[in-house]
Order: sequence, then C-alpha cells, then structure tokens
Amino acid sequence: MEGKKASDSFTVMNEIVLPNDTNTFGNLMGGRLMYWMDIASAMAAMKHCNTPCMTASVDNLSFKNPIKLGNIVHIEAKISRAFNTSMEVHVQVWGEDSLHQYQYESNEAFFTFVALDPNGKPRTVPPVIPETDHEKRIHEGALRRRQLRLILSGKMKPHDASELKDFFAPPTE
Repeated sequence: MEGKKASDSFTVMNEIVLPNDTNTFGNLMGGRLMYWMDIASAMAAMKHCNTPCMTASVDNLSFKNPIKLGNIVHIEAKISRAFNTSMEVHVQVWGEDSLHQYQYESNEAFFTFVALDPNGKPRTVPPVIPETDHEKRIHEGALRRRQLRLILSGKMKPHDASELKDFFAPPTE
C-alpha cells in the first residue's frame, strides 16, 4: 500500500465558546472540548485512509490554559503515524481572545483511530510519510506511545515492548 503524507490529513476546526459550552467559572467545559477534538481528529483519520474510522483511545488530555466564554477555539489535527489498522492523530488546541488580540495554547493530545471496512471490521491503512522535522519527531515517538497504551490497557506485556525495554527492565547491579 502506498504511503500518504502526514500533511494530507491536516484538519483545522474552529468554534466559538458560547454560554452553553461553559462551566460556572465561564470556562469552556473539558468534555465539550474533548468532543470537538474527537471530531477534528476523526476528520484527519478519514482523510488519511478514505474510510470511516472509530475512536479507539485518547492519551493524557491535559489542560494548560482554560478557554473563556466568547473566545475562539482553534483545533488542528494531523495523522502522526499509521500502524496496521490503526492511526495515531496528534491534536493541538489554542484559544483566541479576539477582544485583546492574542492566541494562547490550551492543550494537546494523541487520539487513536481504527479504520473500518463496509462490514465494520478493521481494515489496513496506508503508512504515513512525515516530511517536516516536527512531523518526523512526532512520528518517531508514536511507536513508544502505542506500546505504552497497549501496556496500560493490558493488551501487551511490558517485556514485549521493544521500544520501552529500558524503561521496564529491572535494574542491573
């Protein structure tokens, strides 16, 4: 199967934070942001493999800065690496205060999607071709993140994680 450039999956989604999107502090609710991030990452995954995809996991979604009522949310998603039937999507989020004319980082996460055939079964996806230094760095770390996800979900034993052996190896004397 022929590979596809990471940049071909690049997806941008923008939303404005309205009152029904906020908590009692006037900040965008985390669940609403996760919902929007899931949509953006699903679009990137579908662009990459030209088939429906399903969310399999989300890694460590940490919030750096809240996004306030009335601010704009910018979400960028791009495939970082493809495996056999799954893909890792890197998602970055910024808030924009239009009144004061500045943007700020909100958070980032890695979503994993599985490509589906017409019967709803996993299907093979094309490999990712990283081009920029940033894409290459994210692509290189994807195998370690995948193995860690598999260990944490109980689908892989730590001693089988080739990329993480040093992390899980017993100390030598």
